[in-house]
Amino acid sequence: MRKMTKLYITLCTLFFSLLSVAQQTPAPAQEQEIIIVGATAHIGNGEVIENAVIAFKDGKITEVASASEKNLDASNAKVIYAEGKHVYPGFIAPNSTLGLVEVDAVRASDDEDEIGSFLPHIRSIIAYNTESKIVESMRPNGVLLAQVTPRGGRISGTSSVVQLDAWNWEDAIVKEDDGIHLNWPNRFVKKGAWYDPKVGYKADEKYDEKVQEILSFFKQAKAFSKEGSSALNIPLEAMKGVFSGEKTVFIHVDAEKDILDVLHFKTEMQLGNVVIVGGKYAHQVADELVKHEVPVLVGRVHATPEADDDDYDLPYKLPRLLHEAGVLVGLENSGQMERMNARNLPFYAGTVAAHGLNKETALQLITLNAAKILGVDQNLGSLEVGKDATLFISEGDALDMMGNVLTHAFINGREVSLETHQTRLYERYKEKYAEQE
Repeated sequence: MRKMTKLYITLCTLFFSLLSVAQQTPAPAQEQEIIIVGATAHIGNGEVIENAVIAFKDGKITEVASASEKNLDASNAKVIYAEGKHVYPGFIAPNSTLGLVEVDAVRASDDEDEIGSFLPHIRSIIAYNTESKIVESMRPNGVLLAQVTPRGGRISGTSSVVQLDAWNWEDAIVKEDDGIHLNWPNRFVKKGAWYDPKVGYKADEKYDEKVQEILSFFKQAKAFSKEGSSALNIPLEAMKGVFSGEKTVFIHVDAEKDILDVLHFKTEMQLGNVVIVGGKYAHQVADELVKHEVPVLVGRVHATPEADDDDYDLPYKLPRLLHEAGVLVGLENSGQMERMNARNLPFYAGTVAAHGLNKETALQLITLNAAKILGVDQNLGSLEVGKDATLFISEGDALDMMGNVLTHAFINGREVSLETHQTRLYERYKEKYAEQE
């Protein structure tokens, strides 16, 4: 029996060691100035420069201009000639569980949800796995940054913004503990099984009670932050940044009446930075969102309408409706298979562009707008002098599946690998079948 146990342990160890083969070694710091010449530069703020020159040194962008207007001194620089190609700022994936779960069925690799209800002190960043094979698979599509976000509970915990090429979570940090995530209760809940064609909705009789619980917790936390109490209360301590404006409150909510309750809650608690996450019906209260200066991270646009009387294309055009109303809009990807689907972020923006939004404006939803919402726009989100050289070169339109073919990608000026587990398998089997021809 003991021998069988040892054999079982050995086999399990071997299996998981094969699963956990490390990703590529993170790229070293930039040593030589790099100049990209001839590409079409999509700045990320709506501007486009044809035949552009983009230079960066020591991880920072030093030049963005038309190549026809510049006399280049490339004597000490590495020049990348990119005629016919396109340059973009690195795409940003907000509200993501990248690096928190590797295999759903393996509990030891699942760190997205902690036990409990009000958990602002749970920090997702310390569970972030830089060795994740899923994380490395984002880079070939241009997704170079993400907001690592916990799930579950009423307050899930605290998120952080990371770059996707790092040795460990300390190296990955772009903005640490940027905000807490509050799951607002639903006024109406589904009744019946999900597979029932007659499934409907009923009012949640405990809705008001749940809202009062949130109010009570925030009032207690606000009083704690003002009193400067010496008593140890870790959850309330983690809330201090909410009232000082250092942390954003990301409120996950969809229905229009629930969103109005959130805006009332923001006013009552005098919260500075609030972001709506999901917002399936945010367009119905867009004027109020503008009035309260509340941005929206729109949920996955590759979705079907929620209600029978919704427009068939509502998920596709929702970002455009909000943008036209004056709301600051970004895109997020939570939901089923969300980690692997995060690589489709640019194609969500492409879908929005196909449904009425200007393409460069659609690009902003996953670049500058996302950076503004996450509070990292001083250094990221657009190709501007002084900002981080986090960008990539694509052979074609990066918002289109056919055009999104990266040749180079840089994070803080470091040229990162575009190889992944999938590309290695592709090359392996391409050789196999080529031999059989």
